[in-house]
Amino acid sequence: MNDHATTGRPGEGPPLRADIDLAALRANVRALRRRLVGGAALMAVVKADAYGHGMLPCARAARQAGARWLGTATPAEALALRAAGDTGPLLCWLWTPDGPWRAAVEADIDVSVSGRWALDLAVAAARAAGRTARVQLKADTGLGRNGAPPADWPELVAAARAAEEAGAVRVTGVWSHLACADEPGHPSIPPQLAAFAEALTVAERAGLRPEVRHLANSPGTLTLPEAHYDLVRTGVSVYGLSPSAEVGTPEDFGLRPVMTLSARLAQVKRVPGGHGVSYGHHYTTPGPTTLALVPAGYADGVPRHASGCGPVLVAGKWRTVAGRVAMDQFVVDLGGDSAEVGDEAVLFGPGDRGEPTAEDWARAVGTIGYEIVTRIGPRVPRIYHGAEPGPGEPKD
Repeated sequence: MNDHATTGRPGEGPPLRADIDLAALRANVRALRRRLVGGAALMAVVKADAYGHGMLPCARAARQAGARWLGTATPAEALALRAAGDTGPLLCWLWTPDGPWRAAVEADIDVSVSGRWALDLAVAAARAAGRTARVQLKADTGLGRNGAPPADWPELVAAARAAEEAGAVRVTGVWSHLACADEPGHPSIPPQLAAFAEALTVAERAGLRPEVRHLANSPGTLTLPEAHYDLVRTGVSVYGLSPSAEVGTPEDFGLRPVMTLSARLAQVKRVPGGHGVSYGHHYTTPGPTTLALVPAGYADGVPRHASGCGPVLVAGKWRTVAGRVAMDQFVVDLGGDSAEVGDEAVLFGPGDRGEPTAEDWARAVGTIGYEIVTRIGPRVPRIYHGAEPGPGEPKD
């Protein structure tokens, strides 16, 4: 995980850097909380190193802004949060038989259970630890990934209730995940809402009284107030990105992108027309021109399939990656413009200075904004700004 408490200004410091605006993250959490209905709480999902932004600083900032819960995919992520001193409600959902189940129980981590095998392991861990395990039952309401399918749900619920009565577990949550909430009006949404309501009815009839019921991810939070229940799980929206163009732009929801990825030019040179650029010479200069070398490549998370299409702001204008993206570098053709070694190249940011956004990169390479920010690699230093709320910033 990246937790470099470095400060600075964009354009200074390392040759390649990701500036992380924690004040923007806090503002995003507050903007999302204002959209909640019925007293629902907010979970900030900080899996995958907080979508590439740095888990520990982002988790702290989200808590500062009123995120009641944190969510992780892997046990290692959840245990790292506990080791760093986070003591608030924390759900971890991607479990295998290896666990570590007992460590999670001892750390008061809510463990997600999608089948009887997982419940049995949670019960065994609770008995070994001499304490009650916090368990959340996940129903598969139509996504087809994790979660107990409808045919297995009543048996899992009954077993969980029996374990609860025996004092081994406390069923703290019942939850599921939407498949197509990023496509408003998708025909799968009403059946999933109905399936979740039925799963809750089965759990209630069995005697379970969970602390939280939750279904909505980021797009569900933004477009489906009927799915808010007691808790929403916001991931990509916390980092200022929209779940999809169909849902809307970040600006539509008062969100601001948190990460700015920039580099300092490593070389600038004049070349003649007909000069091949990068591996395979898939780009050849159409005439005499200036080439600028950006020290970022696919080892840093710049998609190789951005070759010939990735947008970059250099010398005040959008440029396009010229030729192939290499492991550590790529080239842009400045045409008739000039630049100096050390000048800033901005791959993406909030767009305030006319730079591309992560959404622009996603459109250029045919993917989603989630992937663009999450794939930024560990050798790219994260430079954190606004670690503590500033004057006039609300304190939750």
